[in-house]
Amino acid sequence: MNPDVLDLARLQFALTAGGHFLFVALTLGLATVVAVLQTRATVSRRPLDARLVRFWGQLYVINYAVGIVTGLVMEFQFGMSWSGLTHYAGNVFGASLAVETIVAFFVESTFLGLWIFGWNRLNRWAHLAAIWIVTLTAYLSAYWILVSNGFLNHPVGHRSEGGKLVLDDPVAVLTNPSALLAFGHVMAGALLTAGFFVAGVSAYHLFRRTPEWEFFGRSLRIGVFLSFPALMVTAVFGGIQFASLRTFQPMKSAVFSQKTAEIAQIQADMVARFGPGDYVPSLGWTRGAGLVMLICFALMMYFSFAGMILACFRRAVFRFRLWHLALMAAVPLPYLAMISGWVFREAGRQPWVVYGLLKTEDAVSALSLGTMRLSFTVFTALFVLLAVLNAWLLARHARRGPVDAGLGHDDRAAAADDPDPAAALPAPRY
Repeated sequence: MNPDVLDLARLQFALTAGGHFLFVALTLGLATVVAVLQTRATVSRRPLDARLVRFWGQLYVINYAVGIVTGLVMEFQFGMSWSGLTHYAGNVFGASLAVETIVAFFVESTFLGLWIFGWNRLNRWAHLAAIWIVTLTAYLSAYWILVSNGFLNHPVGHRSEGGKLVLDDPVAVLTNPSALLAFGHVMAGALLTAGFFVAGVSAYHLFRRTPEWEFFGRSLRIGVFLSFPALMVTAVFGGIQFASLRTFQPMKSAVFSQKTAEIAQIQADMVARFGPGDYVPSLGWTRGAGLVMLICFALMMYFSFAGMILACFRRAVFRFRLWHLALMAAVPLPYLAMISGWVFREAGRQPWVVYGLLKTEDAVSALSLGTMRLSFTVFTALFVLLAVLNAWLLARHARRGPVDAGLGHDDRAAAADDPDPAAALPAPRY
């Protein structure tokens, strides 16, 4: 194996997987926020509640649409750059990915389409049911992804047959503690990301003294009051995961803690078990990413706790411009924390792609250096383009505020004289 090909393949996957995850975190969190807001709007039927649903729902749809493209592109890498993984563990690893694809593209996307185009067409309760199905299937989709990732980090429920892994115990795979703990951690982290995003966008408008002060004052409180509890739940699941490392991946735990003697002992044990090789992951990536994650957590904890106190005071919500600036500046913090957490999780298990069973160097495809360079260039350029496009679209619509256009816009008034009976369909009045 050409080491340059291996390094490029790993870097390509790191960039594309990390880029895709940036979209996933906000999509999951915003979907939950929008579903809760629409539940309130459906019950209260107040115009302000309906406008909240439309504005934040518009931003959710933009992020989802671009994010789904990054997911499609990323999955091409498994067959192209990591054929050794799919050949060896595809029967176990690929099964959950296949289920995730069915959930995401046949269930979630279908009901999202009903929600987007069902405004002013569906009964209000049916419309509410659509967004809750979208939200729940989004969580289910994330669970199946983490089942696959959990298997790579802690392989269970399999047996070896003909030099390949085959599924032996589906229940063990589905209840893998590495997957379940990561699922709780990621879901809470997604709500944290949405909380900081909602608060940051709202702070931008309040800082500019928007006439929509009531709208964004309520939105700011929603984001701030969501952030702190989400952060605490994220920390609890993260702490449990870290404690489990001594059992599942003791080398990662020893490297992060810089226990030299323990690292040497584990290295010797793994050489005796698996043969000659370097089983120590990169200290810089593993410990560095872990420290960045913990620093971001500390900053967000103090910031969100102080924010909860300030949000209780009406004057602070609408007039404390220094706090508004801080809320805008803090939007990237949960993204940085989650990406560094994924680097810690993935880089820390090297040199294994399936821990204890398949090394990364044995999983990469037999590609030429030129082919790998071309693939890396194309994938990276595409993901950068999509990330920039998404940021531009989100910023553009966030700056415009809750204008009467886009998602949920009722265009039937313009067609009042249209004899088409479809123009007279009943509309939900939130």
